[in-house]
Amino acid sequence: MVTAPTVPPSSASKTSKVEALKERSQFLKEPVFTELQQDTNRFSEDGIQVLKFHGSYQQDDRDRRVKGQEKAYQFMLRTRTPGGFVPPQLYLTLDRLADEYGSQTLRATTRQAFQLHGILKKDLKTVMASIIKSMGSTLGACGDLNRNVMAPPAPFRDKPAYDLAWHYANTVADLLTPQTGAYYEIWLDGEKVVSGEEDPTVKLSRQTDNHGTLMADSLEPIYGTYYMPRKFKIAVTVPGDNSIDLLTQDLGLVVITNKKGELQGFNVYAGGGMGRTHNKEETFPRIADAIGFVEHGDIYDVVKAIVATQRDNGNRETRRLARMKYLIENWGVAKFRQVVEGYWGKTFQPSKAMPPFKYHDYLGWHDQGDGKLFVGLPVRNGRVLDREGFQLKTALREIIQGFERPMRVTANQNVLIYDIEPGDREAIQGILDRCGIPGPGDIDTLERYAMACPALPTCGLAITESERAIPGILERIRVLLDRLELKNEHFVIRMTGCPNGCARPYMAELGFVGTAPESYQLWLGGSPHQTRLAQPFIDRMPIDTLETTLEPLFLAFKLDHKRHESFGDFCHRLGFEELRQFMALYAENPDGFQGKLRERRVRYRVELPPDLHDQLKVHSIQQGKAIRDLAAEAIAFYLQHQQSQDG
Repeated sequence: MVTAPTVPPSSASKTSKVEALKERSQFLKEPVFTELQQDTNRFSEDGIQVLKFHGSYQQDDRDRRVKGQEKAYQFMLRTRTPGGFVPPQLYLTLDRLADEYGSQTLRATTRQAFQLHGILKKDLKTVMASIIKSMGSTLGACGDLNRNVMAPPAPFRDKPAYDLAWHYANTVADLLTPQTGAYYEIWLDGEKVVSGEEDPTVKLSRQTDNHGTLMADSLEPIYGTYYMPRKFKIAVTVPGDNSIDLLTQDLGLVVITNKKGELQGFNVYAGGGMGRTHNKEETFPRIADAIGFVEHGDIYDVVKAIVATQRDNGNRETRRLARMKYLIENWGVAKFRQVVEGYWGKTFQPSKAMPPFKYHDYLGWHDQGDGKLFVGLPVRNGRVLDREGFQLKTALREIIQGFERPMRVTANQNVLIYDIEPGDREAIQGILDRCGIPGPGDIDTLERYAMACPALPTCGLAITESERAIPGILERIRVLLDRLELKNEHFVIRMTGCPNGCARPYMAELGFVGTAPESYQLWLGGSPHQTRLAQPFIDRMPIDTLETTLEPLFLAFKLDHKRHESFGDFCHRLGFEELRQFMALYAENPDGFQGKLRERRVRYRVELPPDLHDQLKVHSIQQGKAIRDLAAEAIAFYLQHQQSQDG
């Protein structure tokens, strides 16, 4: 075991401008406090950065830009809702605020929160105060600190692990909530609203230093003056349930119970993250590594130790390299584990065995296990709105008003309403039917498993369309699949308007990542259960070439995939070299493509030990030949030699 380093960021030779800004902010108060009182419609660049910690982004509507005029500035507010929990009064407040001050819509996010769009600066304080007074918060929903802690949304009351996941999503979120009073000073004139009593164990942990986990004499004992080098994401789940994309998190905790449902501890994962930058090869998506098992009594100390490891060692000079995934990639898992153990003062045990992770969306009606029901409702791209023939916003308002049931937002941008009495099912279903809300069997499977980020016109990072483009793209893919007699096939499709990866496209079976107006990178080969990274297949695909690009890939899948094999698994198994050869065959002779591919199907495959495969790979690079060709030559030579000996 080593003693963890605790070098403060201020001693570093170089830091980014944002690091200096955080130091000057008086623990997230300025310049937001001063600029909020100014009669302007926007914040300064410094104000924008600090405002993020309060859960808001300054945006402008690019559709409304007029040359020579000031931009149409507006603000997005994001809630902090651990495990996606939204009590009835908070949802109704958000619904009302969207109509009175926003864009008349709500948006469910990929981290189980809600976003309000279109808020004007002059209304920010009113909207923020209303959220806080309705048992909500936006503190820490954005910024360089722990974001909304995720957990499976399903309320299975007869499965104790699910309740434990909810509990620890809440307590870990509380442990890592900023302690500065600036949030309440700015938005509630100093009146601190507390929605519930804090867990005593959490409070004690925040006051107990282990081996350098806390910053001495700081208003922010865990974060310190500089907060984290970059955003930090956590999820808590149960064995087998990957409804929250566990491996994409900076820190993942898996609840481990005994046969009686009693909590034993947690399997810990670390080092996931989706963000990257185009043409910057040093940036990349990464999935988390297994770190080990920790007993439940040590979990808060371990969380603090991991946060402190990133806080004190993460890159504060170059923000695009500031996520914890790069620290682990540079150090390796063994050194990362050793440093964390130095802060913690104990050692990890080997991870406990678990079943494979599977994705669940929980749409439709389900038994909770306690005699009550829950219903999962689809929200297309997370946008809660009313339009002709589809009044989701109205339906949710009527159900929450009439039955006062709580809600959970899912990581796939849908919502679950739960604790429903069986006698109320018919009335609730009647509202859903009247408002045109489809059941899970009525949704195209491509749409059911798809996600997209908001992108244009409001996201300042967007290079091209995403939310507004994906419905048309899904329709085009469906037409193509139907024409190729693949109408029963579906796979995970995700789209973002930039490489930051908010909709987690790098875990998709088919991912679109914006690279230029109306052009996307094409990523292939992710797992349908989000347990394997996709890989970049085409660097820039104009969206008007969608059909000509995907048709040979889908035909190859049709003719060569194994029974029950998904498109992502097929692409991963076959490899990109084979897929590109299929595309080349198709380009040479589209009419004869299917016949040629059928001929290719009769080729038998031979599995090689990893070390032999690696040796062949080296020779294939040196000789400029495909691995399969070298293998065929070697086998043919061996057989010829054997025949000569036998003769």
